[in-house]
Amino acid sequence: MKASAKKRLKESVLAYLFLLPSLIVLGIFVFWPVGFSFVLSFFKWDFRNMKTPYFSGFDNYLKIFEYNYPPKFSFLEGLVYSISYIFLSIILVFTVYAFVRIWKDKKVTIFFVNIFAIVWAFLIFFKLNSFILFLDIVLAVVLFLNLKNKSLTKLFKKFAWINVSAIIVVYVLLETSKFNQNGLFVFFMDAKDKNLFMKALVNTFYYVILTVPITLLLSLIVAVLLNSNVRFRVFFRTSYFIPFVTSVVAVSLVWKWIFNDEFGLLNYFLSWFNIEGIRWLKDEKWTIPTIAIVSIWKQIGYDAIIFLAGLQNIDQFYYEAAEVDGANSWQKFSKITWPLLSPTTFFLLIVSMIGAFKVFAQVYVLYDGLPGPYNNSGMTMVYYVFDLFYRQQRMGIASAAAYLLFAVILIFTAIQYKVGNKVVEYVS
Repeated sequence: MKASAKKRLKESVLAYLFLLPSLIVLGIFVFWPVGFSFVLSFFKWDFRNMKTPYFSGFDNYLKIFEYNYPPKFSFLEGLVYSISYIFLSIILVFTVYAFVRIWKDKKVTIFFVNIFAIVWAFLIFFKLNSFILFLDIVLAVVLFLNLKNKSLTKLFKKFAWINVSAIIVVYVLLETSKFNQNGLFVFFMDAKDKNLFMKALVNTFYYVILTVPITLLLSLIVAVLLNSNVRFRVFFRTSYFIPFVTSVVAVSLVWKWIFNDEFGLLNYFLSWFNIEGIRWLKDEKWTIPTIAIVSIWKQIGYDAIIFLAGLQNIDQFYYEAAEVDGANSWQKFSKITWPLLSPTTFFLLIVSMIGAFKVFAQVYVLYDGLPGPYNNSGMTMVYYVFDLFYRQQRMGIASAAAYLLFAVILIFTAIQYKVGNKVVEYVS
């Protein structure tokens, strides 16, 4: 063996010897429980079979999706309809650009093709639902024709963020409209009242959608303000960060008093504007928003500090060059600050989403150990696992539910990484 190879081997062995204590601790308290719980998810192990658990295959996973009453339609049918809504939303956005390009290119073919597809889609949605699969094929072909049109795709890429936002808005409007009777939104709204896991899944997604975008937006605003030349910057930075380092139990207890519908500060503040007091902790529809308010207040400080670090890492040369070119404040933010903050935003988006999916302590403290005031309105996925494991002593099915939560987080993280690789701008 060559001397260089021996040296590398010696350095590798030495490095692993230094890592060995940490690997042992991680193995005992992390790797072993994770692996054991995965094996346990395939066993029937509850208070009746505590001493003699037996292999049950995928029974635990199947039992999680058992319904008290059958849903109106299947998940696959809802998925097919939702795919149609996605295709239709994209085509609607492309149709706007096709209409704009008529005046320059004098080509109206793709515009009328889009109009035909849109009209035909709405006719099938409202009259002939049995042709929905055929409609998907037609919409996919029309979408392909749009994507092959270079002038349209160039315009679409130029205003990518606006277009993606428009597609999402149109899709949400289609899914939540009164005409939608078969989409995924209707399926989950129906299934959540017939299956507790679906209830937990819907509540968790609702919580994630509420907290993650709002927290990132408010944190960015706070970070921009703290990065400017304001007085007492150190004081404000500390003040915003204190809630994050405070115990989540202590924070939840304080907010529980603030949310009190009779003597709470929040309703007292609303009374100044002649707004009737809200039953924050007693009304089912306010359960998830109440939990979200506590989480947003606690998380803003951390996200703002990370954004602040990203802002201070941007070279002032870019802003000086923009001032020479006569750029205003909004142009500096949209063309310099926001693109160069994309790696920081990408990191916070992933961390915030994973953290939001694991919400538990706020629910437990605010509602005295119950999943909401009534009707399981505060049931989240982690609380669902906790209830199965700790209260019902059904360890096998609790492990299966935990791995389903892991699968959901993994899928969304993978999607974010896939999208992030294309939109994040790294500056060396």
